[in-house]
Parts: sequence; structure tokens; C-alpha cells
Amino acid sequence: MASWRTWVARWRLRGARGAAEPAAGGATARYIAIIMDGNGRWAQHRRLPVAAGHRAGAKMLRRVLEHALDLGIREVTVYSFSTENWSRPPAEVAALMDLFVEMIDSQVPDMHERGARVRFVGRRDGVPQKLVRRIEEAEALTAANTRMTLYIAFNYGGRRELLDAAAGLAAENAGRGAPAAAARDARGGPTAAAPEARGGSAAAAGPAALGEQARWEEASEEDFRRHLYAPEMHDPELLIRTSGELRISNFLLWQCAYSELYFSDKLWPDFDEAALDEALAEYARRQRRFGGRAGGGEVGAARGAEAGGAKRAEAGAETGAEAGAGTEGAS
Repeated sequence: MASWRTWVARWRLRGARGAAEPAAGGATARYIAIIMDGNGRWAQHRRLPVAAGHRAGAKMLRRVLEHALDLGIREVTVYSFSTENWSRPPAEVAALMDLFVEMIDSQVPDMHERGARVRFVGRRDGVPQKLVRRIEEAEALTAANTRMTLYIAFNYGGRRELLDAAAGLAAENAGRGAPAAAARDARGGPTAAAPEARGGSAAAAGPAALGEQARWEEASEEDFRRHLYAPEMHDPELLIRTSGELRISNFLLWQCAYSELYFSDKLWPDFDEAALDEALAEYARRQRRFGGRAGGGEVGAARGAEAGGAKRAEAGAETGAEAGAGTEGAS
């Protein structure tokens, strides 16, 4: 059954608008991210309560994930609830929390049967304990699955993730002998700059400051990535946003540095399997240069990015670091 469904899904993708002229060798997106926007407007247009729009959006997510599995997509990251979403009317927030519990209970077992791993990224402070327990149970149940990873950005914000990662890296450096003040400064304080930027020299500050400066100067992108909420996550190759809005709303700011952006006018509950096929066909027509020029440089950059992804997968399995943070998910 699975092979038949996969064949049908790929046949449909070949027939998607524009798919006949693939660029970059007909590249297929393996790692995608989605800002699921438009649930509220979908409900408003039908004179339904907002909760009905969120429920319709949850059902569409299930369909899109099933289709992604059939297409062989390896990672899907969805923006489900941002830290800013807490400012919405209390009744809407409460309904969303209940819906998350319901969806985990009803959908995760089926995703588990299909070999999908579920991972939540974001802060868990302030989240109802009932929901936190469901999140932990879902992650434990699916931890060994390898067919696809579904990252659910919940109580998440990209800027908060970067601040938490910087604090984690500072704490790591402090543990190697840097002064404790370095960790405090790296959390965003006004004195987080190197000694020279603060009006003095590293030499004048003494050997400890010289060691601190050397550690920061030697830090690599991979050192920083280790402290992101899901360090094993690949950078999304394609970021999809629905509802016609043209912004990324504080979502995966580090990870989407080179993602291809695709904006759809469809509201999320209307973004079906065919709409995903169109987005993937559009991605296949684009040339990804990673700052270089088309040709050999692009291939080299792509290979380098893929090698980095393999290293992150190994590092993520060992690290399993999760801090937490948030922005615009529930629409």
C-alpha cells in the first residue's frame, strides 16, 4: 500500500503546474518548513468561530503530512504556536491548548505507525502541564522513527531561540575557564562585546579576558548551532507561507538564512496536497546559488551544505539539547 501511495503522490507532483521545466537538475526539496497562516480568516469568511478555523487547519496539516510522507520528504517543520500568540483572547488560547492535546492523542499514534518522528521545539514554561505531558509522551513514542521528522514549533520565537543559543554558548565557554560575567553578557547585556569594543584592550583586561576573546573568535557556526533547540534539524530548503502574507514572522531565523521562500494566497485550511505539489514544483524550477554563481560553485556549496547536515545529524543525536522560545504560529 505504501509503495502504491508513493507512486500516486509522485505522479501527481509531476503533473503540478510548471513541473515540466525543473531547474538545478530537478532538485527535490527534502527539508521544508511551513508557516500555517489563515485559520482565523478562513473561519471568518464562513461566519464560523475562530476555533473552527484552527480545527480545519489541524485536519489539513494531517493531509499535508501524509502527502509529504508519500513524497519521501525527510523533514517538515511547522509553526503551530508562537510566544506572541499568548496575547490572543484567552478563550482562543484555551481552545488551542485543548486542540493540541486532542490532536496529539488522535494523530500521533497514526504518524508513529507510518514511521514519523515527532519533535517539539520551543519553550515549555507557561504551557499547561497536561499538554507538556502529551508532548513528552509523543516524543518518547516516536523517538526511534526515521522515515520522516515532524518538528512542531510550539511556544517558539526565532529571536528567543538565538538569545538562548548565545547564552548556552557563553555558558559553555565559561565552563572552559572564562569569567562568569561572560555568560551574563552573552545573554544580551550591553557589555557583551569584546574588551576592545568596551573601550579597553584585551591585553589590559588580563589573561582571563584574552582567553575569553580567543574562545569567542574561534567559535564556529556549528558551535553555535549545537545550542539551538533542535541542533540536528537540517536547514529548510523551502519555506512555505500561506494566506498571502509576505513575511517570515520570527520563524527559524538562523535555519532559513538560505531557504527558498514560497508565498501562497491560499488560507491554510485550503492548502491541500495539490497546493503542496505546486510549491515543490516551483522549488524545483529555482536555481540555488548560496551566494555563488550558477555552475560548479553552486554544486560545491550544495555539497558543503549537505555535509554540514550529516554532521548535524550526528551531533544532534549526541546532544539532544532543548532550551525553548517563540512567534506567529497559530493563525
